[in-house]
Amino acid sequence: MILTDKIGRDVSYLRLSVTDRCNLRCVYCVTKDFKFIPHPEILRYEEMLRLIDLAATMNIKKLRLTGGEPFARRGFMGFVAEIMQRHEDMDLRITTNGTTIESLVPDLKKIGVKRLNISLDTLDRKTFEEVTGKDHLDDVLNTISACLSAGIKVKINAVAMKGVNDKELGSFINFAKENPLDMRFIEFMPMGDDTKSDNNFWSADEILEQGQQFANLIPVKRTPENRGPARMYTIEGGKGRLGLISPVSSHFCGTCNRLRITSDGHLRTCLFSDKTYRLRNILRNPALGDDFLLRVIAAATRDKPLGYHLLESRSGSEGVCETQMSAIGG
Repeated sequence: MILTDKIGRDVSYLRLSVTDRCNLRCVYCVTKDFKFIPHPEILRYEEMLRLIDLAATMNIKKLRLTGGEPFARRGFMGFVAEIMQRHEDMDLRITTNGTTIESLVPDLKKIGVKRLNISLDTLDRKTFEEVTGKDHLDDVLNTISACLSAGIKVKINAVAMKGVNDKELGSFINFAKENPLDMRFIEFMPMGDDTKSDNNFWSADEILEQGQQFANLIPVKRTPENRGPARMYTIEGGKGRLGLISPVSSHFCGTCNRLRITSDGHLRTCLFSDKTYRLRNILRNPALGDDFLLRVIAAATRDKPLGYHLLESRSGSEGVCETQMSAIGG
């Protein structure tokens, strides 16, 4: 079974949040009055495995585990190992803040994890603490180094924020020149209430123009196998690459191939839409089997919207959606 929406986009990528818990409090992710999802409402690992098993029958080839901070959940390493055993051919990736996992890198390598996405918005210690609420910069850098030494591929994700990390562009490009990794900037998206404002928006085009002052950035040709949202650039004379993800200024809705499932079991077909489909109650109802779940997921996918149409309907003072990022999954 192939999941296809009404405009012909095939879905082959699932982002699954395993928890909304995190040891950081990043300014773009959580609001001042946020509340954790009650534990009984969080999907159990066996429920998540059931969803992953079903996804594999629906042509889902790429799985991203996110949070919150996924490694904050007890038993996460065993969960990853179980996925790897069941679905060797699935492209499994994990998004993490990298603050607590340096010692886990050998075990990640052993169970077959080949790629990590690590969030790092700044290379400055003071700014790191201002953005995240904690002083863990060295821990993240040590994790990156450990991954590269172990042969685990690394993508660094930085939320581009004018007035916060825009003065560090040269440092980030030098970091990518010196290390074999992808340094990706993601345009800031105000989500929920009380996250940082539109004044922090730093567009991908601005980043590219400014980045050319620090290095010769050469566009990487897109291929059918490489149709992700990032525009990639090799850095002349460097080991790594620069990537720009522009969900706001230059949407990629026409080629979007992903679904999201939140840690409390809500299926979300578009990041910019607050419409969700509740899977948790179906998973916990013994009278409703996998066929029913498949029908719900297929029907939801058929109605997958074009996100930029939703953005056009919102005023400039509104966020891209009403739900904060920590509740959706990074």
